Amino acid sequence: MSFVEKLRVKPGKKCDLSNWKTDSTPGAKDEAAAEKATLEYVRELEKYQYKLHAEGRRSVLIVLQGMDASGKDGVVRHVMSGFDPLGCNVTAFKAPTVEELAHDFLWRIHRAIPARGDVGVFNRSHYEDVLVVRVHDLVPKKEWSKRYEHINAFESLLAAGGTTVLKFYLHIGRAEQKRRLIERLDDPIKRWKFNARDIDERELWKEYRTAYEDVLTRCSTEESPWFVIPADHKWYRDHAISRILVETFARLDPEIPEPELDVKRLRARLVDGPARGQ
Repeated sequence: MSFVEKLRVKPGKKCDLSNWKTDSTPGAKDEAAAEKATLEYVRELEKYQYKLHAEGRRSVLIVLQGMDASGKDGVVRHVMSGFDPLGCNVTAFKAPTVEELAHDFLWRIHRAIPARGDVGVFNRSHYEDVLVVRVHDLVPKKEWSKRYEHINAFESLLAAGGTTVLKFYLHIGRAEQKRRLIERLDDPIKRWKFNARDIDERELWKEYRTAYEDVLTRCSTEESPWFVIPADHKWYRDHAISRILVETFARLDPEIPEPELDVKRLRARLVDGPARGQ
């Protein structure tokens, strides 16, 4: 089984998160070797993004979801560091504004989809509308239960338009989450990231777990797959995501277009021709 297939949620199969160990490291046993490989993957992503941007025909959307403290921000800082900001946009979706609530739940999402040639990263996403709203009973079940099909249709539309969608669930264990939250609270430098609501959300662990399992089961498709990334070890989390991204870009194989330029003539003008005003 390939590395990608080990972490990919098979379409049409029920996802039971108890079968995925949060502290496992499939495909990478040595931390030092994995960290070294991750650095190389990040450098490769820089090259691939340059080609994708120059090609200007397709785009890539990376979706990050997970419990509080699972490492979504860390992935953005480390794995996405190789992307040129001019061709990469990170969107952190928080509670919807009054304007956003006046539209359908996908309205604010569609506005943030990357343009052709660009990479988009969602730190949380449209899946909050079948996670938070479900767990906190913010909308009736008859409404949120229809959203899985709407999301699948939306992502199918993106794929048809040339956007490759990759979705990563950062699978952290409850004990590791507790350790990281306490670390945030105890560290003055990290304390700003702590929100008292994190404790309230932690008490709904079972409800969120069930909601995530439904998301992974119902919305992992051939064209827009979900990947379960064991996230107790930060080094493995970054290694796994960067490796999957590199393999995906390699499959896309973007190419720098050959412009219709008379290079010889233009170069001669630059080398030999006097600048105007001399």
